[in-house]
Amino acid sequence: MHSIWAVAGNTIKQALRMKIAAVFVVLLIVLLPVMGLTVTGDGTVKGRLQTFISYGLSLTSLLLCLLTIIASTYCLTSDFDKKQIYTVLTKPVYRYQLLLGKLLGIVLLDIGLLVLFSGVIYTIVVCTPWLSSADPVEAASVKNEFFTARVGLKRAEPDVSQEVQELYRKLEKNQQLPAGVADDKRLKYRYMTILTKRKRIEKGAVDVGQSMLWEFENVRLLDPNDSLFIRFKYDVSIFPADQQVFGRWEIGDYRQVQYGGSIKTPIYRFDRKDLVRTFHEIQVPSDAVTDNGYLGVRFVNPPLNNTVVLFSHSEGLEVLYKAGTFTGNFIKCALLVLFRLVFLACLGILAGSFLSFPVAILFCLAIFFTASISGFCLESFERLSEGISGVYYYTLRPVIYILPRFDQLNPSKFLVPGRLVGGWLLLKAAGLMVCIRAFLLLLAAILVFSYREIARIII
Repeated sequence: MHSIWAVAGNTIKQALRMKIAAVFVVLLIVLLPVMGLTVTGDGTVKGRLQTFISYGLSLTSLLLCLLTIIASTYCLTSDFDKKQIYTVLTKPVYRYQLLLGKLLGIVLLDIGLLVLFSGVIYTIVVCTPWLSSADPVEAASVKNEFFTARVGLKRAEPDVSQEVQELYRKLEKNQQLPAGVADDKRLKYRYMTILTKRKRIEKGAVDVGQSMLWEFENVRLLDPNDSLFIRFKYDVSIFPADQQVFGRWEIGDYRQVQYGGSIKTPIYRFDRKDLVRTFHEIQVPSDAVTDNGYLGVRFVNPPLNNTVVLFSHSEGLEVLYKAGTFTGNFIKCALLVLFRLVFLACLGILAGSFLSFPVAILFCLAIFFTASISGFCLESFERLSEGISGVYYYTLRPVIYILPRFDQLNPSKFLVPGRLVGGWLLLKAAGLMVCIRAFLLLLAAILVFSYREIARIII
């Protein structure tokens, strides 16, 4: 163990002596405060905070990832280039101890830098509202929508499979299917997907004079005195002249109205006029939720609109309520960045164990950027032509699935809208990215390095 710590200490010193490390550190020290003072967002305090924390965390994560790749590959390849590997391995240091020590040194350096710059970002974010002249309404918006960690509840996606099958058989019977769909399995699958989306849109449509009721169970507020929020976005079949839609919202235990009986919990009514295709939130007192966690949300489309109002399943309506603190959520997001750095450190150690420094850098960068856009790659290739997508399905697709999905674990996705990073998500990320993928990379590096020929004995 002493040998591992000795190698780790030497690796940290070696990384800090690199000019590129000094450049990245200075860039972050200078740019983060400048961004905190200059970003404006949409002009509001909340917009300013959201823009800064998004850009600040993204910049910090990017530069630390690049630094990790460079340091982890250089710390091993430079030992071969400068012949230092011969003096190290002649000492009582096993090869696996050398790799573990270098990995430990890189990870400790990452932890130190991540704590430093996360602390800078957190301090700027917390101090910004004090330095800004925000009115009480704007201050409340910042508190409820940014300095929080909210959980979102959506209605279960409607099962329209039977309706889609019936519609397909009807179109097939009437010979109204597009050419080639009935004979090609891939075309049939794509057409069935289109029909499914169409049916789901119909399920979320509210005609003029009609209403729609969403019912939610297990709504558990962290603090009974906190409010909950109904987040919604309108879409329409015909755009109004002013691009605004009237709507009446009734929020509470609507079963009391449906089935009669005494009113035990309040039902709150809101008459609003809001822009279409824009997110809006309604703040509702917590007593709208029953003791067993039930909440009903009813929307009425009044005749004033003269258009069908559409609610998509993914973005149409969501119930939000506080389930954690901003500080706890920020720490969890920093841990997500750390998991990424540990994976890249193991990747760099593996690449440096058998590749030269330039090739190892290119190899790691290719993996890093592919993992950063893996979600986009998966969606894009699915829409290609049949021939190309067939090649992709058996070649690139398995490789992309093996890589971690950095884009799905982007901290900005949680901190900007004030969404809670759940404990299960954090454990899953640690398990898949660190305990499985990073561990397998480290085992591969130890295996490759143990069989690498360091020097040839010539007699």
